Amino acid sequence: MEFSPLIIVGLFFVALLAGLVDAIAGGGGLLTVPALLATGMPTPMVFGTNKGSAVFGSGAALLRFWRAKLIDSKRAKVLFPLGMLGSFAGVALLTALDPKVLKPLVLILLVVAGFVVAFVRPPAVQTGVPSPRAGVKTAFLALFLGAYDGFFGPGTGTFLIIGFVVLRHLTLQEASANAKVVNFASNLAAMLFLTWKGFVIWKVSIPMAAGQFIGGTLGAHLAVRGGDTLVRRVVLLVVLALVTKLGYELMHTP
Repeated sequence: MEFSPLIIVGLFFVALLAGLVDAIAGGGGLLTVPALLATGMPTPMVFGTNKGSAVFGSGAALLRFWRAKLIDSKRAKVLFPLGMLGSFAGVALLTALDPKVLKPLVLILLVVAGFVVAFVRPPAVQTGVPSPRAGVKTAFLALFLGAYDGFFGPGTGTFLIIGFVVLRHLTLQEASANAKVVNFASNLAAMLFLTWKGFVIWKVSIPMAAGQFIGGTLGAHLAVRGGDTLVRRVVLLVVLALVTKLGYELMHTP
């Protein structure tokens, strides 16, 4: 496929915004996946190209959070491999599905994930000590959401943040930071698998990766300082606009 310089530049800025959004509150894929679909790219290529760039955004955010000493290294040693394992399972299922089934399924998942990210806020910091089984539940969460990220992706960071606050009683800032451990692991696993399958269009993914890296670094910096209300509002507006566009295209596709 050929992509004009204008489209590449547009995708770079979408990726930059997505990296910023994802580092703070999750949901960056709610911007990049619809944007890539709007180019007319085949759905399997959309997921491969998206992961080829997303791994740089989540990696940049993880590095910034690590430098801020917000990552629990002991927990990360368990959650990272579980995120990768789950992602391998999810992306294997993705590549086994008929591409004709994927586009309408993606639209449905985008609507659901978009409204969850927009309207479901992480709860207030939990008081008290996490339950004795919190570690097991967190491990299962990393495995399950790693699989979800490998299969689809958008909203994974937000779901992880909510889970860490509820299960581990972390602050929102700590939850956002530690969510990136699983997010980076699942993005890395999916990117490797989809590259092996030939589903990454690197001439699109590399410029988007640059945008994701810049956005992820900036977003993590803002997250360290706190606050994500404005980002959530931006996500809601963009998601509604893009989902409406995709829905119109699906209804008018013979």
